[in-house]
Amino acid sequence: MDLVLVRFLFVLIVAVACYFIQPFGRSANFDAGIGVLIGLGVILFEWRLRLVSLKRLIGAAIGSILGIIGAYLFALVVRSSVPEGHTQSFLQILVMLLMAYVGLIVGANKGDLLNLAALGGIFGGEKQSKKSYKILDTSVIIDGRIADIAETGFLDGVIVTPQFVLRELQLVADSADSLKRNRGRRGLDILQRLQKIASVNIQIVEDDFPSVREVDLKLIELAKLYEGKIITNDFNLNKVAQLQGVAVLNINELANSLKPIVLPGETMRVFILKEGKEYNQGVAYLDDGTMVVVDNARKMIGKTIDISVTSVLQTTAGKMIFGKWDERAAARQDATPRPVNLASSPATPVPNGVEVKKPPAVMVDRPAE
Repeated sequence: MDLVLVRFLFVLIVAVACYFIQPFGRSANFDAGIGVLIGLGVILFEWRLRLVSLKRLIGAAIGSILGIIGAYLFALVVRSSVPEGHTQSFLQILVMLLMAYVGLIVGANKGDLLNLAALGGIFGGEKQSKKSYKILDTSVIIDGRIADIAETGFLDGVIVTPQFVLRELQLVADSADSLKRNRGRRGLDILQRLQKIASVNIQIVEDDFPSVREVDLKLIELAKLYEGKIITNDFNLNKVAQLQGVAVLNINELANSLKPIVLPGETMRVFILKEGKEYNQGVAYLDDGTMVVVDNARKMIGKTIDISVTSVLQTTAGKMIFGKWDERAAARQDATPRPVNLASSPATPVPNGVEVKKPPAVMVDRPAE
């Protein structure tokens, strides 16, 4: 609010100065209107300048200074080779604007190559106190696992939630479709849960890119601006961001890397849940959601069996385990006689309902000593 007031006062001062001084030689009201436009242009330039990193600002300043020096040298050549007049003045102004513009653009683009830490002083301390930004995607907020990861303390730095992501969540929460509405409300609940975690520093930023329409591309531009990483589980956003040089933390890849390692030949105990796509196949699932496809297990649906792992397939959607159930080995195992404890075993039933009584104990008289 204070910044808006300062900007308003700046535009008002420029307009009043143009009203009384009349620098354009027109009426006072006309000059005041031009002053308002000049003030708004300066504020727009300042607002865009806030989005530029310090490296690019330094590079742009150095490039502009070098461009102006080069323009001055070119102006000396133009002055000595072109007769005085409007043509000479136009060429000098054109060369000045061209060199300053080229130096500004080239210096800003090459400013990212500057190593500010080597300069020492305030620039050297800036790199040490640089914050690590993690930018949340809409899909990862709705997914909800980011809150569990944050509670474990594995996320450091600042968790950034853009305002345009909140708007997208609100649109999903207000959808007429009940499924989308529940997903949007779940995302808002996850954000509230993240804000209540004491070890997490979450910030909602208002930076936006009006020229960019898609939310995914806005996230990439915001990550470039903050020099941060995008947290997502969107496969397409992951690929596009990597192509543009933006680091991505994929929740699905993290979940896949934490799944237990299974090697071919190992034995597993699984519950056959349903029929597989191929002939005589059964499908089971581990506790982490990993699909297990078992050959020769179609008739064992609804039962828990021991299988032998044949292969493991790693895909972008997750891990799949292929196994085989040996019916003969299971039959041999069931047919193996087990030792019986006669002392603890129940009495053998007698046919025809005849009850067998234990013989009475026989007392043996011992001779007196």
